[in-house]
Amino acid sequence: MSGQQGLLAEIERTAAWMQAHLPPTPQLSWPRLNARSGRQLWVKHENHQPLGTVAVRAALVYLARLNDHLPPGAGLVAASHGALGLGQGLAWAAARSGRPAVIVVPEETPADMLASLQALGAEVAVGGEDLHDAAGLAAALAEARGLHAVPLFHPWLVQGLAGCALELFRAQPELDEVYVPVGMGNLIAATIAVRDALALSTRIVGVVAERAPAYADSFWGGRPLSTPTANTLARGLACRQPDPMAVSVLCEGADRLLTVSDEAMQEAVRLYAAEADTLADAAAAAPLAALLADPGAGARVGLILSGGGEAQSSAD
Repeated sequence: MSGQQGLLAEIERTAAWMQAHLPPTPQLSWPRLNARSGRQLWVKHENHQPLGTVAVRAALVYLARLNDHLPPGAGLVAASHGALGLGQGLAWAAARSGRPAVIVVPEETPADMLASLQALGAEVAVGGEDLHDAAGLAAALAEARGLHAVPLFHPWLVQGLAGCALELFRAQPELDEVYVPVGMGNLIAATIAVRDALALSTRIVGVVAERAPAYADSFWGGRPLSTPTANTLARGLACRQPDPMAVSVLCEGADRLLTVSDEAMQEAVRLYAAEADTLADAAAAAPLAALLADPGAGARVGLILSGGGEAQSSAD
């Protein structure tokens, strides 16, 4: 068995296991969005997931792998950007696994998101200005309390998210391009892995916030490049310190990375509501915003809508 065949077999095994826990999400083509863009668009609706985010896929597989390495009842700690995404997914999956979870969020996290995490059974710790500050606090809590620290980027998270791309490519194998929001890089790494495992020629286009361009800068520079701030309304894209492994994957497997303004994401959120009757958060709407401004886009395009919610923002 070749390396790509082995990778595909592993992706398919994980996806089959996941279907016992999470139903597949649809990929839908919306006539008004097609007319507006002048292209055939297929939207992967991860906002149909439990909690409304693709991150439940990543969290479910991560906890399943973790259960093979930690004793029953041992806890975990993870940083979150304070919005819909991996923090909520891990709180949900940890509760299902009978493990305590501590989710660390930045100081300006909205009260409704704190309440949501607590309702899922997580202990919430607050500290720092952004995701990366929260990650530092999470590492300190892991050391002090003997908790497992969940990294911001990890192959287990990528494995979980691969099911999203597999469903899209199985349903629409002739896509010219797929546009993917880039938070910490897990989702686009998964999309690249599935594309390669299926031996498709689809171009993968990453989308970052104009005000949080660390991954775009790193892609263009060919090495990890941090930014001093990441002040975007799309919390799920608010990365200022890219992961070196993720940067390597993007540099090898992505066609290009595009930046979009906060205003363009807000308009894309509005378009999803008006022309597809669906809720998208700012990060999830970033691929549509980028596609509408990209003269180099192909004729048949997939858009991964990673999550939905008016005051939330989701990408991994």
